[in-house]
Amino acid sequence: MAKNAPVKHIAIAGNIGSGKTTLTTLLAKHFGWEPHFEDVENNPYLYDFYQDMPRWSFNLQVFFLNSRFRQIIDIQKGEKTVIQDRTIDEDARIFAPNLHAMGLMSSRDFDNYTSLFETIHSMVSPPDLVIYLKASIPTLVNQIQRRGREYEDNLRLDYLRRLNEYYEAWSSQYSAGKMLVIDVDNCNFADNNEDLGDVVNRVNAELYGLF
Repeated sequence: MAKNAPVKHIAIAGNIGSGKTTLTTLLAKHFGWEPHFEDVENNPYLYDFYQDMPRWSFNLQVFFLNSRFRQIIDIQKGEKTVIQDRTIDEDARIFAPNLHAMGLMSSRDFDNYTSLFETIHSMVSPPDLVIYLKASIPTLVNQIQRRGREYEDNLRLDYLRRLNEYYEAWSSQYSAGKMLVIDVDNCNFADNNEDLGDVVNRVNAELYGLF
């Protein structure tokens, strides 16, 4: 990012239950950014996916890919600074490979999906800053249970654990731009204003060099 280029796109990455939506809301309010959330309520595949992952995994991933692509196009065309709940990279580098590795997406579907992602990826710019919410399995499970989404009742621990392994690998190799890692186990930004203030200061430092 050029020194004085306007900041247009911040994205929050993290496993299911890590606090992406909460932090997106809090940072949007603090900085006056426009939040873009995952369209969970209007997703026609999500409930079916949690009931029968092998049948619906490809459909779900294509829906997310299209939704995220549309968001990024809108961000790049628009004038506002946007903070996005989840990145397009997570769909293709974490969720789809994990489904494939677990035998929940066929190789034929995975290859088709990956090819589609590479085409789309070549047409968009990376975020100015990715904020990665790193969390242990107990923290994720606790936060998933707290929010009580019915379709997440069937989430398997091994599924969350494997996703965490993919997140660790992806975040350690991420080179497309700036990444800020927040340790959610030791940073309760949802309930603690001091912790939230610390996150805000770190975001300021990454984006604007302010401390």
